[in-house]
Amino acid sequence: MSLRRARRRDIRLVPAVVGAWAAALWGAAHADSLVGLAVGAWMLALGSLALAWLSRRSSLRTAAAVIVIACAGAAAVLSHLAVAQPGRAVAHLNVDGGRALRVVATVTGKVEPSATALRFDAVADRVMIGDDTHALSLPVTVQVSADAVAELPDLAPGARVEAVGTAFRADAGERSVLVVRATAGLTVLAPPAGVLAATAHLRERLAASTFGLPPPGAGLVPGLAVGDTSAVSEDLDAAMKASSLSHLTAVSGANCALVVGIAFAAAAVCGARRAVRVACGLGALAGFVVLVTPEPSVVRAGMMAAIAMLGVLLGRVGAGLSVLCLAVIVLLVADPWIAGEIGFALSVAATASLLMLSGPLSDGIARWMPRPLALALSVPLAAQLACGPLLIIVEPSLPLYGVAANLLAAPAAPVATVVGLAACLAAPLPILQAGLSAIAWLPAAWIAGTAQTMATLPGATVPWPEGGWGVAALVAVGTAIAVVCVPPGSGRLMRPARALAALLLAGAVGVGAGAGALSTVLAPATVPPDWSIAACDVGQGDAVLVRSAGAVALIDTGPDPDALASCLGRFGIARIDLLVLTHFDADHVDGAAAVLGRVGLVVHGPAAAPVADAVLARLHDGGAQLIEGVTGIGGSLGDARWRVLWPRSGAGIPAGNDASVVLDVAGGGVPPTLLLGDLSAEPQQALAASGALRAAYAVVKVAHHGSADQSAHLYRLLRPAIALITVGADNDYGHPRAQILDLLHALGAAVARTDQDGIVALSVMDDDGVDGVAVWRERAPPGVDVGTPG
Repeated sequence: MSLRRARRRDIRLVPAVVGAWAAALWGAAHADSLVGLAVGAWMLALGSLALAWLSRRSSLRTAAAVIVIACAGAAAVLSHLAVAQPGRAVAHLNVDGGRALRVVATVTGKVEPSATALRFDAVADRVMIGDDTHALSLPVTVQVSADAVAELPDLAPGARVEAVGTAFRADAGERSVLVVRATAGLTVLAPPAGVLAATAHLRERLAASTFGLPPPGAGLVPGLAVGDTSAVSEDLDAAMKASSLSHLTAVSGANCALVVGIAFAAAAVCGARRAVRVACGLGALAGFVVLVTPEPSVVRAGMMAAIAMLGVLLGRVGAGLSVLCLAVIVLLVADPWIAGEIGFALSVAATASLLMLSGPLSDGIARWMPRPLALALSVPLAAQLACGPLLIIVEPSLPLYGVAANLLAAPAAPVATVVGLAACLAAPLPILQAGLSAIAWLPAAWIAGTAQTMATLPGATVPWPEGGWGVAALVAVGTAIAVVCVPPGSGRLMRPARALAALLLAGAVGVGAGAGALSTVLAPATVPPDWSIAACDVGQGDAVLVRSAGAVALIDTGPDPDALASCLGRFGIARIDLLVLTHFDADHVDGAAAVLGRVGLVVHGPAAAPVADAVLARLHDGGAQLIEGVTGIGGSLGDARWRVLWPRSGAGIPAGNDASVVLDVAGGGVPPTLLLGDLSAEPQQALAASGALRAAYAVVKVAHHGSADQSAHLYRLLRPAIALITVGADNDYGHPRAQILDLLHALGAAVARTDQDGIVALSVMDDDGVDGVAVWRERAPPGVDVGTPG
């Protein structure tokens, strides 16, 4: 084996990485035991060091040295956590119970989408609760609506902001201590200054320079160059994820390597000495990290590049894996909370796979194809094998054509990155910037076209089991692929190992083909054929289907187009005759992209916000008729009748939860059903007093995911036989609350909730839909709950 390959496979620092990473994950989540853990780790490290020093056996010395390295890394991480913990205490703030507060903070991260809103990281220096003002330095995450952000062009890293709303404590292990919901307003007190202002201006001008270019490639240019995905459409974003190309817009080691390499080469061409070349490379790297904002993958790549450049300066070019390990250890010690960042884990896994696995894969695949093609194929394949188990934690599906898509996009990505970055830096020269942006558009359009083409192919994404078993299964499949592809070894066990791996892959392909058929062609056979009402499992959001005589209504679309599309496919629904958008919160309308172009009539709540206008415009452009839903509006759905019971026309109720469209549906095989949107207790009481309700309802969709803000009087009046609660598992709101569950059980209602049961489908047991309703739960043993309203 060559010295170069031996260095590349040097694993002496891997135990230290494992120890530091494990300590960071455990210590960040168990703050009460940090001091003892840190002291114990230091003592173990010193004891192992003494053993290594005194032992005469080389094997024992080697083992002790490995333990020393691992324990020292863990001890350093735990020590940092222990020192930082007192400053992260928030017990004195008393933020529990939804108390109103004001937070003044400095933005430290990009504004990014989350499950229910937009979010960004910040460091709070003042928290005001009532008449009390607390001066501190506290990492927080701020959640804000898209409407508020659209009116704040200066919201960028370095800006000082004031958020007014409520807060709750972040999960254990998170970098942020508090999550602040800016429900009552977000104000920019001061825009970014200095270098941060300059970089924000550069990013803004790059995005502006692409406005006249054809989509979707135009929106992709800033993402490929500086990681700014604000102009990437929802459709293109979904296609990039489905084709495993979304990493191209997450600035990574490849981008850092290009920047450092160009600066280093330019200095060399000018005849600069080695120290000057290294300084130029490091300076360019620092500027690039500030420009693109220090995301986890950027920080990891930047640290690796800095360590590598230091090795160049000292004349000691280290092995790739050693450089990666040293970078990870330094970052974990400096910022232990980065250990829980999925972006950081993906970046490390991808880099390690390229260093360790791409070479053997290339050698093995070259047995079946030309070596240049094998080398090109081995890089995305190695990254896919390493990152797949981590990605299914976020999204339990596999991009079937991910390797092919990356192979096609590989030649275009560096061109788009380099030219796009040049366009960004050319902001002072608008004509030059426009020309460079137009050039960068060409490879960006190729990448966008590749993503869209791959995403539309049959079986573009394959569903995969969730949880630990799913991760273990994918690790096993990935290992089998690697064993089959790498060159045959000379050991006696290699042949049976390859046979076992081939057998495992054959089984996985068979199971995958069967699962794919069940999720597509055979999907409708997996749910009750006579269903009339179905609550889709779309996470923390609403999406309820109603069917009568072949006509289908959808009440809200949930927060995720993919989740809604999966549910519609499960029930074999191609067209929505009636779409009801109760109101325009993200958890009720952000999944609308899944039904664009196949909706007949849209009944919607008050549409005062820009978000509402955008959603309705897209539905209208897709051929839908729009009607505002107010009391008195009604119509037919197959053989069933529907009517709107709330909000009242001209009542002046502001857009939001309390203006939710409340729908009554019955007849034609649909049991008497009431869908309450997100109404709070006060409008529920007004609805109870309106005289528009039936004497009793077989099915009630509980308001606002089972929040505590409910009118007990209304539910006693409704006397539901079945209570549907559409809610996401492990949500931050504590939904459904114990108060509403206790009330429903006291009323004798059978409770079905999507967080525990998955999809819930209801079927009438008799033609009149009154004597009983059968309840089918996706994640529960088949059974029948029979409700007999009043």
